Amino acid sequence: MATREARSQRSLGRLTEIAQVAVRHGFGYFLRRHRLSDLVPWGERDPIEATASDRGRRLREMLDELGPTFVKFGQLLSTRPDVVPPDIVVELRGLQDDVKPVPFGQVRGVLEAELALRVEQAFLEFDELPIASASIGQVHRAVLPDGREVAVKVQRPAAPSQIEADLGLLYQAARLLKERVRALEFIDPQELVDEFARSIRLELDYGHEARNAETFHRNFVRNEDVVVPRVIRQYSTGRVLTLEFLRGKKVSELDVETMRPDERRAIAYRMADTCMAMVFRHGFFHADPHPANIFVLETGQLGLVDFGQAGKLTDEDMARLTRLFVDAATENIDSIPRRLRELGVRYAADREEEFRDELRTLFDRYYGVRLSDIDPLQVIREGFQLIYSLNLRLPSRFVMLDKAIATLASVGTEVYPDFNVFEVAKPYARGLLADRFQPRVIAQRARIEALALGSVARELPYQAHDVLEALRDGTFKMTISSPGVDHIDQHLHQASNRIAVALIVAGGLIGSSVIGVFAKSGPHIIGLHLLSFVGFMLSATFGLWLIWGILRHSRL
Repeated sequence: MATREARSQRSLGRLTEIAQVAVRHGFGYFLRRHRLSDLVPWGERDPIEATASDRGRRLREMLDELGPTFVKFGQLLSTRPDVVPPDIVVELRGLQDDVKPVPFGQVRGVLEAELALRVEQAFLEFDELPIASASIGQVHRAVLPDGREVAVKVQRPAAPSQIEADLGLLYQAARLLKERVRALEFIDPQELVDEFARSIRLELDYGHEARNAETFHRNFVRNEDVVVPRVIRQYSTGRVLTLEFLRGKKVSELDVETMRPDERRAIAYRMADTCMAMVFRHGFFHADPHPANIFVLETGQLGLVDFGQAGKLTDEDMARLTRLFVDAATENIDSIPRRLRELGVRYAADREEEFRDELRTLFDRYYGVRLSDIDPLQVIREGFQLIYSLNLRLPSRFVMLDKAIATLASVGTEVYPDFNVFEVAKPYARGLLADRFQPRVIAQRARIEALALGSVARELPYQAHDVLEALRDGTFKMTISSPGVDHIDQHLHQASNRIAVALIVAGGLIGSSVIGVFAKSGPHIIGLHLLSFVGFMLSATFGLWLIWGILRHSRL
C-alpha cells in the first residue's frame, strides 16, 4: 500500500512538473480555461502566452524539453491531421529523436547479457563512442570475427522502464483531458495513447525491426541504386540489432553547396524513385525517411537505415493508390474525389463539387513550379486546411504515408531546389499504368475477383435461407445506427433534469411569496415570515446549483 501511495505521489509530482513546463512555454491559459490549474498549485502565471501563430513551435519546444518519450508522442501526433491542426502538425514533424548517449559500461552490460559473450569475444573491434544516439538505443561501429564491418544498435538499459513510466503519465493525462476538456470530445485521448503505446512497444522489440529490415532488403535486392543492409541474425536479439555497415554520408551531412547540380539532381530523383517503388510496387514503405536515415554511399547508391517504423499497404490499397497517383500525375482532377473515396476518405456528398474546385485551384497554383519557389510548409498547410474545411477523414495508414512523402519532399527541396516532382511522377505513372494492363496482371486480377465473386455466390443461398427463417420465426431485426440519434436520449435526460429543477425553483419562489403575503403571525426574519424566508433560501440554492451546473459542466 505504501509503495502504491509513493508511486502515486511521484506520478502527481511528474504531472505537476509537466504542467509547469506547459506554463513556461505559454500554455497556462489552456490549463486555466479547462480547470487544470490545480496541477500548478501556487498559481504560477505565464511568463509568455502562446498565440495562434506560434503555438505549434512552442508545443514542439515543450515536448522537446519533457524528454524522449514525449518527443516520440509528438511525432505520432504529427501523423494525425484528423485531430491536430495543420500548423501544429507541420511543427511536430520537425521533432528529432536525438539524445545524449549512455556510457559504454551500460552498453557493454546489455551486449554481454544478450549475446552471452564478452564484447572482446564477440567482436574484433567495437567503437566505444556511438555514431548515432536516440531515446531507445544507440549505434556503434564494430568488426565481426570474420572481418565484416557492422553497425550494432544496442538498447538503453533503462529504456523499457522509462517508457512504461511515461506511458502511465500519458494515460493519466488522457483521463484528465477526457474528464475536463469538453472541447476535445470529438477525439478519445486514451485511444491516442493506446496507439502510441502499441507503436513504441514495437520499437522496443528489435526483433520486429530486424524483420522489417529483411523485408526491405528482399524488396531492393535487385535494385542497383538502393542498398539495404543485411541483418546479422546470430548477433541480433530483442535488444541488440546488428546490420552490415554502410560507408557513406547521411543526407543531413551533405555539403550541397559544394556539389555539382547534376549530382544533387541525381540524389533527389533517386530518393523520389525509391519512395515511389516502396509505395506503388512493394506496398511496404519506410515511415520515417528523415535525412539522418538516408545515406549517400561512396558508390553513389542510396542506403536506408532505421526500420523501426514501417507502413504496409494491401494489394487493393496499392491498386487504388495507383489509380489516384495516375490521375494526379496526369491532372485528371475530376476523378480525384472518387479515387479518394475508394481509399476510405469520407466527406459530405453535397460538397464534392466544392472539393473538386479546391483541388483544381491547388493544382493550378503549384503545377510546374520549381520547388525553390514553393514553401513546402505552406503546401502542407493548404492541403490539411482543405481536409479540415471539408470534414475529410483519412485512414491512419494513409496519414502515415502522407507523412513519409512530405518528409521526403522536404529532403528533396534541401538537396535540389529545382527538382519538379511531376518530372518523375509522369513517366512513373505511365509505367504503372502499363504494368496494370499486362496480360499476366489482368489474368491474376481476374482470378482474384472471380474467386471473390464465387465465394459471394456460394454463400448467397445460405444467407437468403437465414433471412427467410428469421422472417418466419419473427426474429428478424434491422438496426440503424446514427451518432447524432445515439446522443438524443442523453441530451433529453439533461434537459428534463434542468426543467425539473427550474420548476422547483419557480414553485418555491411562488409558494414563498404567497406565504409572505398571507401569513401575519409567527416568527419573522428580516421582515419575512420564517417559512417564506426558508422557501426563498431553498429556491435560491437550487437556482444557483442549476446555473453552476450549466456554466461549469454544461449538464446537471
